[in-house]
Amino acid sequence: MRRVSAWAGLIWGRLSGLFYRISIKQRVLLSFLVLITLSITAMGILTYRIAGKEIQNNAFDNSRETVDKTLQLLDYRLNDVAMSVQSLMLSDAYRKMMLDVQAHDVSNYYVRLSELQYVLSQVTFNEPMIENVLIATPIGDFYSTTQARTQDHSFYGSELYDNSRKSPGGYWAKGHYDRLFTGSQRVVSFVVRGIYDYTPVTNVFIVVNIRENRLASLLGQNTAGNERQYMLLNTEGDEVVLSGLSRQPSRNFLPDSPAGGEGNFFYTFGGEEYLINYKRSSAAPDWTLAGLQSKDQLLGQLKGIQRTIVLVILIFLLTAWFFSNKLTAALLGPLFKLSRLMRRVEENQLGVTFESRYQDEIAQVGFQFNRMMAEIKALIQDVRKNEEGKRHAEIRALTAQMEPHFLYNTLNTIYCKSVMEENEDVNEMILSLSQMFQLGLGGGRDLIPLEDELSHVQQYCAIQQKCYEDLFDYRVFIEDEEVMKVPIPKILLQPVVENCIQHGFADRRSGGVITVSIKLEQALLHIAVEDNGKGMDAVKVEQGMAGREYSKKGYALVNIRHRLQLYYGDAARMELSGVAGEGSRTDLWIPLSPLREEGGSYGLPADQSS
Repeated sequence: MRRVSAWAGLIWGRLSGLFYRISIKQRVLLSFLVLITLSITAMGILTYRIAGKEIQNNAFDNSRETVDKTLQLLDYRLNDVAMSVQSLMLSDAYRKMMLDVQAHDVSNYYVRLSELQYVLSQVTFNEPMIENVLIATPIGDFYSTTQARTQDHSFYGSELYDNSRKSPGGYWAKGHYDRLFTGSQRVVSFVVRGIYDYTPVTNVFIVVNIRENRLASLLGQNTAGNERQYMLLNTEGDEVVLSGLSRQPSRNFLPDSPAGGEGNFFYTFGGEEYLINYKRSSAAPDWTLAGLQSKDQLLGQLKGIQRTIVLVILIFLLTAWFFSNKLTAALLGPLFKLSRLMRRVEENQLGVTFESRYQDEIAQVGFQFNRMMAEIKALIQDVRKNEEGKRHAEIRALTAQMEPHFLYNTLNTIYCKSVMEENEDVNEMILSLSQMFQLGLGGGRDLIPLEDELSHVQQYCAIQQKCYEDLFDYRVFIEDEEVMKVPIPKILLQPVVENCIQHGFADRRSGGVITVSIKLEQALLHIAVEDNGKGMDAVKVEQGMAGREYSKKGYALVNIRHRLQLYYGDAARMELSGVAGEGSRTDLWIPLSPLREEGGSYGLPADQSS
């Protein structure tokens, strides 16, 4: 064994060395032939398996669907028979007969027999499958006089009577020779107890006989040629209707307790494998319809597909071998590989690397390509670091510009209230101011959760409500509480709310309302700040912001828009609207996460994010 392994290793080593020493053209030729052979063979095998699986699944589904349709048709006709019996028991003639049975009155027997003729004829007319109907009672049998009743066989002495006593709700008997009427035809019987006023009468039975050949013809309606055959079996495994199969499976070949009363499996008998689809009847729960189909016939299409695929594989292999010399020059693999890498570089995929075990001219070009890419990545990294520092510095500067302008007014208000000994208001304002600056600092973070930003605005509004008593109310509506964890730039909403108070309510003394609405719209956080103040000319404000001619209000909005651009690029936007005398509105659309760049990111610190 060791000697064989050593020889195999030696041969493989020599072949590998020869492969690396031959020319590019020869390597490509050999690689081309091997690749074509393997790919065509693999494709043929894969196609055969996929086609075979699809054909098999379709055949199984078609077989199951056919069995279901046949059983639906059978249940429909059996239910019609049961409905015919119910309509018989609802007739006036049947009611009068039952009254005589309960009274044991035989004096009106022929009268009742005559009255029931029309009802019985209607039953057989409405359901052509019904051969005859017998109502067996202690005062005599009632039946259609067009049928000849045999006097030698009593229903109460038959097997039908014994089995019916075990099934009060109705009993379907398998095919047998009719002993109740002349002719000795093979019939399938439905036996049910006669009832009156919902009270069961244990000694009255209705027997409905269906000709067996009509039921067999019904089962054969969905059979195409000899491809599929059916067996109708009872719980004992006996055939309800003679199927006429030349070869019969074993008596109890169906599972004992099929889940849901249906299923399928392969079963071998008579030297041939069959697909068995079976389903229990809902109209006759003791019956199960089994469809039998030969596996060879079921999957016969696969043989033709197999032969076609083998032929196609052979043709392609011969064609590939014939044209390989002519196509070798066009299939220089390493050169194409280098070309693909260059296209990926054009798509900004700068992490690509050319690798080759050869020492030919194309490999030398590839190695020079690798050195060039390494230098480009180093230069890009340096530029990114510089840009990152500049961006951080600009963001810090813009954020620092948003220091609250109300600080001096707030401190004066605190001083006045302390002189007036309104100590409770002083305490609340100092506490709110402390909490506001604590949230505004944000622990050194540029981004804070929306929850903290709303708390910052809440503390700001609490201070302003102390400074301007009864001037305004502040309301927040949040559609989804999960957005509270979304990071946004700090001190983003407070300047907008400050504009509402300082400019929107400048001519008010009371009745102001500031509403902040927050919801998700197509993966964007939508924040709307509204007030019912004097409104604004949105077009004029936008023109002033664009021309760098703006008031303090416009300056705050420019600052916000600039910071959003630095954090999110074009993905974030701000829109202004307002109506004179009715109020103004500022809408912000913010992505759920800021722009991320290689070598750095904007967001929560690692110890603060989840």
